[in-house]
Amino acid sequence: MNLKQPLLLLLLILLSTLGFTQTSKRDQVMSKLIIDNYTLAKNQYLYMMKQVPKDSLPQSYDKTTNKLISKDITWWCTGFYPGSLLYIFEQTHDETIKAEALRALKVIESNQTFTENHDLGFMMYCSYGNAYRLFKDEKYKQIIFRSAESLATRYRPKMKSIQSWNKNQYFNCPVIVDNMMNLEMLNWVSQHGGDPKYQAIAETHTNTTIQNHYRSDFSSFHVVDYDQETGKVLKKATHQGAANTSAWSRGQAWGLYGFIVMYRDTKNIKYLNFAKNIAKFILHHPNMPEDKVPYWDFDAGLQPLAKRDASAAAITASALMELGQFTTGKEKNEFINSGVKMMESLSSDAYLAKVGENGGFLIKHCVGALPLNSEIDVPLVYADYYLLEALKRYKDWYLNK
Repeated sequence: MNLKQPLLLLLLILLSTLGFTQTSKRDQVMSKLIIDNYTLAKNQYLYMMKQVPKDSLPQSYDKTTNKLISKDITWWCTGFYPGSLLYIFEQTHDETIKAEALRALKVIESNQTFTENHDLGFMMYCSYGNAYRLFKDEKYKQIIFRSAESLATRYRPKMKSIQSWNKNQYFNCPVIVDNMMNLEMLNWVSQHGGDPKYQAIAETHTNTTIQNHYRSDFSSFHVVDYDQETGKVLKKATHQGAANTSAWSRGQAWGLYGFIVMYRDTKNIKYLNFAKNIAKFILHHPNMPEDKVPYWDFDAGLQPLAKRDASAAAITASALMELGQFTTGKEKNEFINSGVKMMESLSSDAYLAKVGENGGFLIKHCVGALPLNSEIDVPLVYADYYLLEALKRYKDWYLNK
């Protein structure tokens, strides 16, 4: 008998057992984290909803005045509050949470015909998409269809992109990397009986984003400005980052998440490979902190004293949970374990609020737009949404599997 064979078999068994043990420990940690976070979320949002105005929705909290900050219904973030409530209801079955979610949906219903920006996906799919998933109400489906129609009005054929902001003092016809997040709604409508043109627009926009937004190291500019009549690129900028050449952390998260969605919806391997390269840029960046909660910009000065952006970690964690579904071996383990580390950090006392604190929001220490002196070191509604989504994804896809 060849003695090497049983030794090799024993080694494989030991490695397999070690992997199983590590996964089991991870599941134990995550099982508690999911329960604790959703319990906290229910209590926080029951507290928050008592302060929410009838005609606007929560965005942030001002700790100096102890006031909840709410925004008009056409603000790009208004879908995250009902979306978060629906995630909480799904996990806790709390009927008060459900009732508030349904009320908030009614508040933003008219956004289905809003055409003044590109964020209909955030506004209407994070909200009504989750509502239709849970309740299968045909009215919700039709609202999503109408929202996709409104979003598609911003497609500019000569640019082969969906215009983001309207013309302003800085840009002629800007397209921002965040726009990758709004393509999921277009795909969904095409795949659920709607016009195939919506997914075609999403794919064309994605290909243009690859061509014009990304650098050779797979970091992204924030904004590409176009001449709408010719499709020519006028300039590239990072409006909310440290410099035009820098890697604004939330922008990197938006891009990662968006390319994973595009792979899921099209099975175009080009999008999966692109997403993996973005993930590796983020995770292997020399300025990524040990707790994996990024600075507001990977190239921000004054590290390690620079502000963190917990929202970037929440978005990235959720994206990595899905990327783990489409990868294998060492890549899969790296992506899942990194996402878990982000969720653990966000669930620590350093970032997670206690009941009655933080205006009712879960996560502290987010940054909206530091160069514009806007929303610095505050809670932001979308950070909560993507943490709740990341936790749900781990539970659905990995826990005890």
